[in-house]
Amino acid sequence: MRGPITSVSPLLDSIRTALNLTASQAGLLTTMPLLAFAFMSPLSSKLGHALGLERALMTALVFIFIGIMVRTLGSTSALLLGTFVIGAGISIANVLLPSLLKRDFPTKVATLTAVYVLTMGIGSAISSALAVPISNLAEHLSISFMSDWSFALVSVIVFPLVAILFWLPQMTSHTAPTKNTAKLDSHSYVWRSPLAWQLTFFLGLNSFVTYIIIGWLPSMLMDAGYSEVEAGFNAGLLQLATALPAIALIPIMGRLKNQSLLAFGTALIALSGILGLLLLPQFATVWVLVFGFGGGAGFIVGLSCISHRTYHTHQAAALSGMTQCVGYLLAATGPIFIGYVHDTTGSWRLPLILCAVSCVLCSIFGLLAGRDRTLEHKQSMTMKLASAGRV
Repeated sequence: MRGPITSVSPLLDSIRTALNLTASQAGLLTTMPLLAFAFMSPLSSKLGHALGLERALMTALVFIFIGIMVRTLGSTSALLLGTFVIGAGISIANVLLPSLLKRDFPTKVATLTAVYVLTMGIGSAISSALAVPISNLAEHLSISFMSDWSFALVSVIVFPLVAILFWLPQMTSHTAPTKNTAKLDSHSYVWRSPLAWQLTFFLGLNSFVTYIIIGWLPSMLMDAGYSEVEAGFNAGLLQLATALPAIALIPIMGRLKNQSLLAFGTALIALSGILGLLLLPQFATVWVLVFGFGGGAGFIVGLSCISHRTYHTHQAAALSGMTQCVGYLLAATGPIFIGYVHDTTGSWRLPLILCAVSCVLCSIFGLLAGRDRTLEHKQSMTMKLASAGRV
């Protein structure tokens, strides 16, 4: 899910040079998948209802595969379109995976959420770390049918291909919608819930800062004197660091009903990494690990809260769609806005200060969203019965 996106940032300077992009336009490239997340999130739960979870998730994988092929055609428009299609596929999976876990593994939601975030982190770390070496290999081999950066970007097609092969057996377990599913699939009250908005802003601010750092970290480090390869290595290290919290959280997440202090703490850890990059960039590798751990842990806690704050699968899908629609729309402003701020000031100081402020706000919303509560509305008894399998 993440590999096709995170492979872009280490190659961003090469892409900017080849296509004559400004920093703001390059930020748009980072933002495009987030716009797709925001656009597709409200539709994803409907797609899961119409096709069943298994076929909807296969559709997500096919979208990612097609998007990778399109964006390597060599033009700016193809690059942006392909990136949007990839984002659409990732969005479908983002929304429906928590619903799938709640349906099939109701007693192990937190543990399996941590496990799949771990695998995402490993995959994204590999794609980030190898992007520049693969591009250099293409240059060395003098591959003529596509540019060096295009060759590096298309190499990540191995991720959706392998996922499709592993997911094919699940297609025989097609989950057909039921009449009860249709009745429970509409949850407009979620958008009026303070708890839902608290979780939305926690995940949104977490993604806002994370995608700024994912998109611009190599440029920040190269401006600080690091080589392109060193910057790419640290970008890969960042992705690996986002996966490390899964190992620490797997033993404890399933036992916690209140995640307030955990959510608050993850935001403060991310804040420490941002302040380190701002004040002591010569130790960037340390701060990359610290920020990645905090950001990754916050993402895991936020996803887990989607299940903990809801009664049943359909409500979880509705809350997941809301948090990802609004959250990623907020996150989508980050890379473009920060690119503009950098172009205006000629420095990464103010952008990092803005990221630090966002981490503080994220910690506050984390305290609120992590409380041991569930979404309530006038039909809460119906939802409780549905959760128990009696409706």
